[in-house]
Amino acid sequence: MTILISLFGPKALGFLMFLQEAGAEKNETANAFTMGEMIRNLGPIAIVVIVILLIMSMYSIAVMVERFLTYRAAKAQSREFAPRVAQALKNERLEEAINISDKHKKSHLAMVVNAGLQEFRAHEQAADNISYDEIEASKRALQRAIAIKSAEFRRGLSGLATIGSTAPFVGLFGTVFGIISAFTGMKSAESAGIGAVAGGIAEALLTTALSLAVAVPSVWMFNYFTGKVDGFVIEMDNSASELIDYFLKNRTRQLKP
Repeated sequence: MTILISLFGPKALGFLMFLQEAGAEKNETANAFTMGEMIRNLGPIAIVVIVILLIMSMYSIAVMVERFLTYRAAKAQSREFAPRVAQALKNERLEEAINISDKHKKSHLAMVVNAGLQEFRAHEQAADNISYDEIEASKRALQRAIAIKSAEFRRGLSGLATIGSTAPFVGLFGTVFGIISAFTGMKSAESAGIGAVAGGIAEALLTTALSLAVAVPSVWMFNYFTGKVDGFVIEMDNSASELIDYFLKNRTRQLKP
């Protein structure tokens, strides 16, 4: 400092004092404007927006966990069910196949196959020969079971889609009021410094960031679960087609002398 003063005179001393005061003011502002302080100074609109976003987040997390466990159980039981029921039908043990289906309640394949087998058994007991009309009745039973299970698999996904699409707009509502609060603070303050608008801007950015944190995982998981459901539907359609082929082969054997 002595060298600067000797070289540049009193102006250097004044400049250094200005830098020290600016640095002290900056450190004081940084210490005062913490995350906890910002949350404590939130306005009522921002608090309402944050509460709504937190409720949406909790609901989406609950749906994600429940759907993940449901799909995992369906996949695991279906892997166990498929070879066992195929072997039973290959050996023409219809009752055993129905009993196996009853034991796998969480399997989507078991529900579909069980519906078709129950319908086929009812017609088989009522008549000596199975007609095409009765096979068509079994086919309709399979289609109804697929529709019911597909709707069950899609339960809750519309909520994820709604949250993913509306959470940014809820956050935008808080953002707009945060900006309004920032300009109101600037107008009421004597100076137009950053301190007059920092609170409102921070409030606006906080609601924006929270809304994105809620929306992005919801959209990701909605797309992921939708792909899972589409795969399950294909598996059920294939199982229904194979079961109809089995019914047709059984009818052909009955018609042979």
